[in-house]
Amino acid sequence: MKYISTRGATAHKAFSEVLLMGLAPDGGLMLPEHYPHVSEQTLEAWRGLSYQELAFEVMSLFITDIPADDLRDIINRTYTEEVFGSREITPVRTLSDGIKIQALSNGPTLAFKDMAMQFLGNAFEYVLAKEGKTLNILGATSGDTGSAAEYALRGKKGIHVFMLSPEGKMSAFQRAQMYSLQDENIHNIAVLGMFDDCQDIVKAVQSDASFKEKYQIGTVNSINWGRIVAQVVYYFAGYFNVTTDNSQKVSFCVPSGNFGNVCAGHIARQMGLPIHRLIVATNENDVLDEFFKTGEYRPRSTADTYVTSSPSMDISKASNFERFIFDLMERDAVQIEALWAEVGIGKGFDLSLQLGKIRNQYGFVSGKSLHQDRLATIAEVYRADGELLDPHTADGVKVAREVREAGETIVCLETALAAKFEEAIREAVGEVAVARPSGLAGLEALPQRVQTVPNNAEVVKSIIRETLHK
Repeated sequence: MKYISTRGATAHKAFSEVLLMGLAPDGGLMLPEHYPHVSEQTLEAWRGLSYQELAFEVMSLFITDIPADDLRDIINRTYTEEVFGSREITPVRTLSDGIKIQALSNGPTLAFKDMAMQFLGNAFEYVLAKEGKTLNILGATSGDTGSAAEYALRGKKGIHVFMLSPEGKMSAFQRAQMYSLQDENIHNIAVLGMFDDCQDIVKAVQSDASFKEKYQIGTVNSINWGRIVAQVVYYFAGYFNVTTDNSQKVSFCVPSGNFGNVCAGHIARQMGLPIHRLIVATNENDVLDEFFKTGEYRPRSTADTYVTSSPSMDISKASNFERFIFDLMERDAVQIEALWAEVGIGKGFDLSLQLGKIRNQYGFVSGKSLHQDRLATIAEVYRADGELLDPHTADGVKVAREVREAGETIVCLETALAAKFEEAIREAVGEVAVARPSGLAGLEALPQRVQTVPNNAEVVKSIIRETLHK
């Protein structure tokens, strides 16, 4: 399997090259030259496999340059009951109203990002050791990517992590998870701005070819294909968990800001997984909801991006969205270049003529959830089922309930545990004990290491230079 860029000027790359690359040199995102098709017979053969076995079968279709035994070893070391809390890895539970919740948040940082990031950390270490290279990760986080990356990469040989986050915009728990790490290879940088500003800095540094090459800059954001391929697996696992045969279709509702999580579902559907609909749930920052309802993609400025109680989705420029549009536009790189040129000057684009194709061929629908919606959903689920949802998962449940068709099975992807958002939980249900793993007790009281900087890519470059020249 070889990989190409959505912008057309980078092609025929192996997985290991793409893993270390992050953003393509031409500014695009890497994708496989084609999506492997999974037949009904293969689906049936995969039913009943352990999560580790299923992950190997799915990932080996995309990762052909790592020997099978080595890939299996990476996967087996990644997806363990010790790390993810259950033998199933992503168990599914059912709410009293029939909505199903796939637990993706039982990893070390209590967020779904662990599902891909733990794999990425082990894959990075394997490829770097084999090729005798080092890598300096530059990432951006709105709350969960950063901690998941840092916990996956802390202490890894040959890797430094420089993680940007919007100053003061994450929950206290999220900040503490990242900033309390004392590992010498972890560097936290708080940017005076929003998440989109952090993301823009990452793209600006990635686009500086000479700097990127000199300092071996890679990324763990969802622009990295390694993240997406690991996430494809849990759609297959969720489907097998809630069906008894392949004649049944299942819909997935995915809380989404950056489009990486639901992009993996799009790829699983293209591979032949019987997904009926992919339901995109946004918060007040509803750029994606607007697109799937109208066909207009209008990214917003930092000033027009809301700070909400589901902060990991406070995003107005979905960096992974380009992969789906590339497929939608029949993989025409010239059109993608033109469309993103419009995005680059703040205009966005109008694909309303493609709405029928978006809904019928690709199965996308959407909805949004506001502050009072998520609080009401948290309270309703707590009252009916005795469990606490985090605000982002609550956004997903609200939208799933809103758009559910008669007889439709909907699996809502859990994005985090309630413990990460105690303030919102208490606003929804009052003073209630919010369970957190014992190892995370008192996290907010630990010493924190972080430096605050202006919204400026050159300042971030200087920090990287100074750190690596010590």
